Amino acid sequence: MDTHALSEAAFATAIEVLAANGVETMIDEHRGYTPTPVISHAILSYNLGRKTGLADGIVISPSHNPPDEGGFKYNPTNGGPANVDVTGWIENAANEFLAKNLDGVARIPYERARKAACIHPHDYITPYVADLASVVDLEAVRAAGVRIGIDPLGGAAVQYWQPIIEHYGIAATVVNDAVDPTFGFMTVDWDGKIRMDCSSPYAMTRLIALQDKFDIAFANDTDADRHGIVCPSGGLMNPNYFLAAAISYLCANRPQWRRDSAIGKTVVSSGMIDRVAARLERKLIEVPVGFKWFSDGLIDGSLAFGGEESAGASFLRRDGSVWSTDKDGLIMGLLAAEMTARTGHDPNRFYASATQELGKSFYERIDAPATPEQKALLARLDPAEIDAKELAGEPVQAKLTRAPGNNEPIGGIKMIAKNGWFAARPSGTEDVYKIYAESFRGDEHLKQIQHDAQAFIARQFNKK
Repeated sequence: MDTHALSEAAFATAIEVLAANGVETMIDEHRGYTPTPVISHAILSYNLGRKTGLADGIVISPSHNPPDEGGFKYNPTNGGPANVDVTGWIENAANEFLAKNLDGVARIPYERARKAACIHPHDYITPYVADLASVVDLEAVRAAGVRIGIDPLGGAAVQYWQPIIEHYGIAATVVNDAVDPTFGFMTVDWDGKIRMDCSSPYAMTRLIALQDKFDIAFANDTDADRHGIVCPSGGLMNPNYFLAAAISYLCANRPQWRRDSAIGKTVVSSGMIDRVAARLERKLIEVPVGFKWFSDGLIDGSLAFGGEESAGASFLRRDGSVWSTDKDGLIMGLLAAEMTARTGHDPNRFYASATQELGKSFYERIDAPATPEQKALLARLDPAEIDAKELAGEPVQAKLTRAPGNNEPIGGIKMIAKNGWFAARPSGTEDVYKIYAESFRGDEHLKQIQHDAQAFIARQFNKK
């Protein structure tokens, strides 16, 4: 579970049901908090070499959402997020139980459940911490004396950082170890809500203010599957720019990685990643939003790196084998420290030098209002019905409703021109749709792309 207010109550309920059904269940030995990537790592470690009796996992977390929200995530035996077939089955089964007032759900009281033979206390911290050196060069970080600032944002990684610091002898400081179910220490997000969103400059205000005190600083969201990188040379990095910098650095500093391992990105991530992958002569695989699309490739090594624009990523171990199949915000933060140690520059400066000849990216995501009916329309657009010929003064080169990497629906539309693109997708939780846009010509061009995108979407809505 993570540190959201509802997580502990949901954890107790889950144990009551798991114990009543005799499900062998490993829980944190101190009833503490467990990051999403630690569950993925534990599943993969347990299942290595096994053919039967495979482990899967439950993470109780609504990620970076406000304190009063809650959620369950299910990770199947591949350690990654469940696919839509699995989550759809879970949703339908849950709704059927709710409709029957939980008739048929086996459950025993919590105190009995905790003592059940199938509920096992487990040390999640030690194996994960001890294994980190297989994926990040922490000896280089220690030897270089990189001064690191770490803010768990009151999330599930809070009990992991001190063991990591002590085990590897790195010069890191946890700047805030508070755990508060109201997250009262957080600065509010752009709309006045509390969100533990490590990619938001509003939520990251306090760590950004410390940027000059450290060589590198980073934070994680509440279940620690996302990362926010703060550099002395430029404050909070745009997540897309850090992904591009990380890919460039890793491919140059992981000699044991297979040359044919591809780079994975989502359709709404920066085109700079495409340019970096092309220069590296690595195949690029572009998939719909959702880290689940990367899991199988990370397992078999055909994918070296998978990243999402929302500051979530993971990559292979240094020897080219799988580390995690879910997003891992801890290794992304530690990678920023490795990059600083090995290059002598923070990742922001490294990004500038690594992409100097590839153009300059201007990227932004904005939200616009949409009714449920409009969101449904956007999710099922047919490219054949789209008559747009230009985007910000340039001919439209492609109109996509399926991802080029796996031909799966993207749940919206992506339009591409020579020097820019936009994608529009409905929100799954709010009455808005999201517009992702990028220009390689400048900020004014970006604004024109956004304007054209909203005008295009408005025309689609008005047709119905």
